[in-house]
Amino acid sequence: MTIDIRVVTPITTKGFRKESDFSEIGQGDFKVSHSQIDIGPASIETEFDEAMCQPDTILKIVDAENEGCDAAVIDCMGDPGLKGARECVSIPVIGPCETAMHYASMLGHKFTVLTVLDRTKPLIENLSKIYGVSSKCTPAVSVDIPVLELESDLNYTLTKMTEKSIETIKNHNTDVIIFGCTGMLGCAEALYSNLKTNGFNVPVIDPIPLAVNTAYVCAKLKLAQSKKCYPQPPEKGMVGFNKPKLKVVS
Repeated sequence: MTIDIRVVTPITTKGFRKESDFSEIGQGDFKVSHSQIDIGPASIETEFDEAMCQPDTILKIVDAENEGCDAAVIDCMGDPGLKGARECVSIPVIGPCETAMHYASMLGHKFTVLTVLDRTKPLIENLSKIYGVSSKCTPAVSVDIPVLELESDLNYTLTKMTEKSIETIKNHNTDVIIFGCTGMLGCAEALYSNLKTNGFNVPVIDPIPLAVNTAYVCAKLKLAQSKKCYPQPPEKGMVGFNKPKLKVVS
C-alpha cells in the first residue's frame, strides 16, 4: 500500500512551492502530495506572519486527514500550527524545525541554523529552547536574503550560505548546519560540497526531505502524536471560521 504524505505550505505566494519539488523525495512505497493555504501571509519572516498563517495551515492538515493522507508535514521552519494541528488529527504531523534539530543533535555536538534574515534568529533560537536542544544550538546566522528572493540568484545565495556556514564553524565550533528556511530546498548537496572543499566535513540538513521521510517512517510504523499530550479540541463555537470536520478519535 502506498503511503501518502501531505506537505502543507503555509504561505499564499503561488508558485513558490510546486508538487514537482517533491518528485525525488516521494519514491517507492510512498508519495508526496501538496496543498497551500488560501488565507495568510505571502511569506513567513516574523512572529506576526507565523500567527496569521496558522488557522488555515491547521485546517489544511485537517483536510489532509479527511482526504485519506497518512501523515502531514508543515512546510516552514517555524513549525507554525504544529501543536494545534496535532490536536485536531490522528495522523502524524511533522514540523521540519523540530525534526531537524533533533537529528542534528544526534549527528554532532553542536548545530547552527542558517536562516534568511537577522530578524528570524530569535524565532529559531526560541524554538531550540521549546524543543529542549538549546544547549546544542549555537547562535543562528543569516544570509540576509528575504524568503521570496532566495531563488533570484542561486549562485549568490549559495555563496552567502557557504560564507556564513564557514564563519559559524570557525567561531562556534559548529558540527552540523541546518537550513533555517524550507525555501532553501535542494541546496544541501551543493553547500556540503563547498564546505568539504574548504576542509570542513560537516553534514548539512535540508529540513523538508528529512521531515517528509520522518513522516513516512512514522506512518509506516503507525506512530503518531500522543493523544494524552495532544487531545482533540472540545466542541465549542468559533466565530469567523468554518467549523473543521474532525474525525472522532477514540
